[in-house]
Amino acid sequence: MAEVDTASLKAILVSSTSIGHLVQTVARELDQHDLFYGHGTDNPDDEAYSLVFAALDIAFDDAEACWDQLPEADGIEKVAGLLSQRINERVPLPYLTGIAWFAGLPFHIDRRALIPRSPIAQLLEQGYSPWLQPQGAPRVLDMCTGNGCIGIATAAYMEDAKVDIADISASALALARENVALHELEDRIEVIESDLFGALQGRQYDLIVSNPPYVPHDSMLKLPSEYSHEPVMALEADDEGMAIVDKILRQSSRFLKENGILVVEVGEIQQAVEKRYNETPFTWLEFERGGEGVFLLNRADLPEPG
Repeated sequence: MAEVDTASLKAILVSSTSIGHLVQTVARELDQHDLFYGHGTDNPDDEAYSLVFAALDIAFDDAEACWDQLPEADGIEKVAGLLSQRINERVPLPYLTGIAWFAGLPFHIDRRALIPRSPIAQLLEQGYSPWLQPQGAPRVLDMCTGNGCIGIATAAYMEDAKVDIADISASALALARENVALHELEDRIEVIESDLFGALQGRQYDLIVSNPPYVPHDSMLKLPSEYSHEPVMALEADDEGMAIVDKILRQSSRFLKENGILVVEVGEIQQAVEKRYNETPFTWLEFERGGEGVFLLNRADLPEPG
């Protein structure tokens, strides 16, 4: 479908008689284009709601109070600008608004890191119960942390946890530090630049959790255009997606306490992981709100270090 210029979109949106009507109009425009939803929403209606409220700087809690209000002209112009980028450039909405929601919490996000979307959110909301049972305050490592969402949300939900968040990308860690400050967790979270476990020697954890790069190159070529805006190094891994996962599996036992656990998202390469480690007793987690390809292992069941 041909591109839609901002002026044309503004002309369509300006007839909106209320903010609610504006949301409905944006949803119709989104639905007319071949867009991919999967970076915070999964349908044009929710995407429109999020886009409009972000552009107008309205909190979701205020939706009912403002739904029938007339949108101001400058607000409509902002909506048209975001909508144009979403349709024409296929930019995921969180990169346009600068905010992503994960485990019910807001996070700063930009192209320095992946947009948060891991089903691990559902696990940490439960304090990793029933698997994580530390003696004393839990020590947690969020490996390949990106913008810090998993580690930060873990600290937010587990008020006595001490968390290290680590990544090889200095730019991603700069964003993670912004999010640590946003949630005022500087006293319980340490941000560490590290190539996997390289800078973590001597540390011991009750839990290591990771959403590492695992997308095979062939799969990268088939991803929707929206993914092209995300950092490749945070998505793609060599060896048919197994390169980083292999290292985490082989090295984690040296950094886990005796009763520690490892939780890793591997997405589409689940079968490849099971095939390569066919004697390893993975627990593949199930999630009420959807999501798959996340395994859990006790330290005693990890493969031999390599």
